[in-house]
Amino acid sequence: MIDPRRLRVLRALADHGTVTAAGRALHLTASAVSQQLAALEAETGQELLRRKGRRVWLTPAGELLVVHANAVAAELERAEATLAAFDAGLRGPVRLASFASAITQVVAPAVAALRTGAPDVTLLVQDAEGHASIPLLLDGEIDVAITEEYRPAPQTDDRRLKRFPLYVEPFDVVLPADHRFAAESEVDLSGLGGEDWIAPLPGNPCRDVLLLACPDALIRHTSDDFRAIVALVAAGSGVALVPRNAFTRTTGAVALPVKGDQSLRRVFAAVRKGSEDHPLIRLVLAALVRGQPADT
Repeated sequence: MIDPRRLRVLRALADHGTVTAAGRALHLTASAVSQQLAALEAETGQELLRRKGRRVWLTPAGELLVVHANAVAAELERAEATLAAFDAGLRGPVRLASFASAITQVVAPAVAALRTGAPDVTLLVQDAEGHASIPLLLDGEIDVAITEEYRPAPQTDDRRLKRFPLYVEPFDVVLPADHRFAAESEVDLSGLGGEDWIAPLPGNPCRDVLLLACPDALIRHTSDDFRAIVALVAAGSGVALVPRNAFTRTTGAVALPVKGDQSLRRVFAAVRKGSEDHPLIRLVLAALVRGQPADT
């Protein structure tokens, strides 16, 4: 028999790439992870890993087993959801991670709605950039992730997630109030190629949106906090591309629509597949969808 707990260790290795990182995600030591993987190989009678020094990677058999591990994990989530529904478990905490502007737009209204309509549900919120929340979700650190994508459809179909669309917003150009384009009704990004830009850090998808929309952008300053970005624009440090709902009105800065084809941020809630039927998570998702902002 294959121990499902060891399948979870294999999934963590596939997600994080190293034994040490998998151990951190599972709160295990690296040696404990290695022991669990060795035991899993013994249980399956297959070589699941290739090792060279400290490097480890999955064999074809290991990759195949990860597919089944994902299916097992989803079924276990469904089992928990079914039992919770059977027990009418409408009391308890739900852990949610979201980036700051979505906390303002949909999470805070959902918290208020739950306090009135389901006071026994406790929504525990943590601030996390959109690209950082999915690993937290897959590692079991949270129950719901509010995240984003920037293309009409996901580039990869992650069969481990169930998605719930919340809202769509464009990016606006943020300029100093005394900028030569500040009085325009919209701004052509091609006219800003030689400007100093303020952008999110590498790895943040919003930075990629800027570089796709304006390849000549000269990035001088970086921050993942859009309030800080807007403050730097107001101080005259440069210009920025900011999601509309993330713009905070600040003396000295204006936000203007982009001329032509606009980049869009599609915001959605994600849960681990199988958990969407858990009564607590179902209540939270319903509150999030009801609380989505009007179209922008």
